[in-house]
Amino acid sequence: MDNYQLIATSAMGLEALVAKEVRDLGYECQVENGKISFSGDEKAIARTNLWLRTADRIKLKVGEFKATSFDELFEKTKALPWEKYLPEDAQFPVIGKSVKSKLFSVSDCQAIVKKAVVDRLNLTYKRTSRFEETGALFRIEVALLKDIATITIDTSGSGLHKRGYRAAQGDAPLKETLAATLVMLTNWTPDRPFVDPFCGSGTISIEAALIAQNIAPGFNREFVSETWNWMPNKIWKDVRTEAEDLANYDQPLDITGSDIDHRMIKIAEENAFEAGLGDLIHFKQMQVTDFTTKKEYGVIVGNPPYGERLGEKKAVEQMYREMGQTFAPLETWSIYMLTSHPDFEKFYGKQATKKRKLFNGFIRSDYYQYWGKRPPR
Repeated sequence: MDNYQLIATSAMGLEALVAKEVRDLGYECQVENGKISFSGDEKAIARTNLWLRTADRIKLKVGEFKATSFDELFEKTKALPWEKYLPEDAQFPVIGKSVKSKLFSVSDCQAIVKKAVVDRLNLTYKRTSRFEETGALFRIEVALLKDIATITIDTSGSGLHKRGYRAAQGDAPLKETLAATLVMLTNWTPDRPFVDPFCGSGTISIEAALIAQNIAPGFNREFVSETWNWMPNKIWKDVRTEAEDLANYDQPLDITGSDIDHRMIKIAEENAFEAGLGDLIHFKQMQVTDFTTKKEYGVIVGNPPYGERLGEKKAVEQMYREMGQTFAPLETWSIYMLTSHPDFEKFYGKQATKKRKLFNGFIRSDYYQYWGKRPPR
């Protein structure tokens, strides 16, 4: 098997979590802003796509070099071994981005990289006519940062947040990768109760169940690199068999999702069913102030309304206040809330044990963490 330079891309602020996941799979890595670099063979491409819960994509790095002129970008791109990756019938669209670089016209950079790849492939395949591009998809990206061009091929296809279970969603769905992040940043273990009181389409509860039973998040979807001629089908079959063997389907779960909107409960139930977890997660229509429990040492993870829309702010602040009063008696429970409201602690009535900056899409938010008493050993 060959060795490849690989990149797991990450949302801002999640690099350390993605890096831990990469290391847990057995790959040494280096962390930079928004990306985690590591090396591995074809099996590493398959395993990281299948297993990483918090990464956005897995990219294969073809080359990296300084480029301050279009000629330099063209010649250095053409010098890369494109024939190693792209068969004669490959589809290879080029996307791009440029930050703080002399070559700032993204469309020009894309066109130059495309021409350089075509010229290189012509040397190998001896084409006298244009490439038909009717085969497997190899999406190329040219990313310029401070005059350094990084050329990659996307191995994932759809972003890794597309798990394959979300049949329907609400108005402001939480990305599956962020939902997994929220769960992984808690102190929850599968032997304790887990509650999402603002469950929406059920994403947090579903991700918690996948984590608890060690089910690979990409198990029920396909990846673009499965269609590549140099990625043997046996590798994908082997990594899926490995994932099936590692799953702990017998792990009992106590996971509840609730929402004030009965339509969202129906959607959440459908999504849990698609994920193969329909009988393991309990969903019910309920407003957060009706929550009561005699259980101990549970964990609550929520993504409540932020109050960003006109006219909603006062109602949301009152809801935060009532939620704080509802959860106040839960001394042994740990509570985690993601919101962009700058005064959440004031209305909730308690200062967080810890808070962490996260981005929900492009919304800068804080993850407020209230740690309860430790469960007895």
